[in-house]
Amino acid sequence: MATKREIMALPLSQVNKGEAVHFKNPPVAFFEAIGGEAGMKELMYDFYDKIYESDIAHFFPQDEAEFDEVKFKNTKFFVQICGGPKVYEDEAKGMNLNEYMIRLHDDFSITEKSRIEWLGTMREALADKAQHVELALIEEFWEYLERFSKLTVNTFADGSTYYAAYTQAKEES
Repeated sequence: MATKREIMALPLSQVNKGEAVHFKNPPVAFFEAIGGEAGMKELMYDFYDKIYESDIAHFFPQDEAEFDEVKFKNTKFFVQICGGPKVYEDEAKGMNLNEYMIRLHDDFSITEKSRIEWLGTMREALADKAQHVELALIEEFWEYLERFSKLTVNTFADGSTYYAAYTQAKEES
């Protein structure tokens, strides 16, 4: 099982504008180990409660009811992307889930600093809620988050913008 120290040491890599980002969805084994839908909800609600207190809270609705709706919808995304039931299909409007999520973030000015804050907050939630999960599974989930999040960064320190193209590694059988 993972320790808080191991989880908090999960690596971060830098975004390079225009660099191809390859990723694969988290394994269903992570979804099962975290506790299925109930465990994913617990993880994601803890994460979003932490986000509400973070430096990127301004990206999210400040109205509590609206924020609760974001938590609910985004939890459904993570349930499905991790191999759980197809509970996010209606939100994605027929698009691939990852592509939909990338395009959804195009409406915000996401910087590398914001990405690092988001990932740091997720690390904290994982450290609080995923210690019962094997480190290797957490690392696979983290690899997805760490790589995928690069595709949401669209505003750079030099003032330029770049909207990432969608690419995803073929899922292994």
